[in-house]
Amino acid sequence: MGSVTSQSAQPADTRPVGAAPAAVSLRGARLSFGARTLWHDLDLDIAPGEFVAVLGPNGSGKTTLLKVLLGILPLSAGEVRIAGRPPRCGSPDIGYIPQQKALEPDLPLRGRDLVGLGLDGHRPGLGLRSRRQRRERVEAALAAVGGTGYGDAPVGRLSGGEQQRLRVAQALVGDPSVLLCDEPLLSLDLAHQRTVTRLIDERRRAASTAVLFVTHEINPVLALVDRVLYLVDGRFRIGRTEEVMTSAVLSELYRSEIDVLRVRDRLVVVGAEDGCHPDHGDVEPVAHEAVCHE
Repeated sequence: MGSVTSQSAQPADTRPVGAAPAAVSLRGARLSFGARTLWHDLDLDIAPGEFVAVLGPNGSGKTTLLKVLLGILPLSAGEVRIAGRPPRCGSPDIGYIPQQKALEPDLPLRGRDLVGLGLDGHRPGLGLRSRRQRRERVEAALAAVGGTGYGDAPVGRLSGGEQQRLRVAQALVGDPSVLLCDEPLLSLDLAHQRTVTRLIDERRRAASTAVLFVTHEINPVLALVDRVLYLVDGRFRIGRTEEVMTSAVLSELYRSEIDVLRVRDRLVVVGAEDGCHPDHGDVEPVAHEAVCHE
């Protein structure tokens, strides 16, 4: 199935000779499972400090793309690089913020222990001389997200927002050049959504950390997004928000009539509901904000 791209996509590496490599680079990327291809011919460079939102309906391959970048899944064709190197599990170049999921109340893990896992995953065998440095980095990461007060608290007894703060700290404690975020705002109230997005934005501006942000709803990060990658049934479009989030572009991607409305400072997409819930074809399409749940 053919791909749909915008002129903002980067089909070739045109950076000046000697320039720093893209934080994330995909060339001719294809991912297939048997006869089904999630996406193909995907060319994308994400610059240091750039914020890219990944949008699309159920099963379009948003989270799967993160698994490729994490080194969990190989591409079926093409090439992927993280800071100029092939991805690998536990790479210190990558920080990862997963979806918010409730932890067991009796989980024997403190807040600072959870954050520390962001260092230990790719630094096995820490010696005695490293313990002080490790402790300092964990404490600094806790302070950066406002989590010092519950560093010793059992993580399962913290609120969802507090747990997600710790996951942000865990993702950043290793000083990554790329931050991969998989629906990090799910199940969070508006106040905690704002806190998490502010922490991510502060990090990418202060340290030029590239952000790839998978989300079902663009409005909480609308002011932060530099570009959008929109995936639908093997087709995609890459470009600035105002280029991609239009009635014409989404209608072409969904192959159905879609209306994109701007209501004050929010985007509302009307008509994509069937594409997001293919198992409920008898439900009338309704208005919803930005995109549907993965």
